Amino acid sequence: QVQLVESGGGLVQAGGSLRLSCAASGRTFSNYAMGWFRQGPGKEREFVAAISWSGGNTYYTDSVEGRFTISRDNSKITVYLQMNSLKPEDTAVYYCAAGFRVRDELLHQPRQYNYWGQGTQVTVSS
Repeated sequence: QVQLVESGGGLVQAGGSLRLSCAASGRTFSNYAMGWFRQGPGKEREFVAAISWSGGNTYYTDSVEGRFTISRDNSKITVYLQMNSLKPEDTAVYYCAAGFRVRDELLHQPRQYNYWGQGTQVTVSS
């Protein structure tokens, strides 16, 4: 069992930065690939970024490539999403997810993840 708690969301002006954190419980965190997804108003949940369970590979959706950085600290059982140059279209509820040894080519698929956090709101004003 893995429990995930996100934090770090808030209101920021366009061009600003936020860092989201996802604290996980459980002793096998290192066996889980971690992903960030988001759901904007009236939109479906979409993939944002993921990091492989080995920690060696990271993946991003095109719209955040070069602006967002995902990282993990297995010693702190935490995954981070550093978001820079934020845009109003980044406004959404951001969810952290954990998937047991998900293959890299499947990391963008929500159904591959076993556990989800409650979400944290990110609002970017223009």
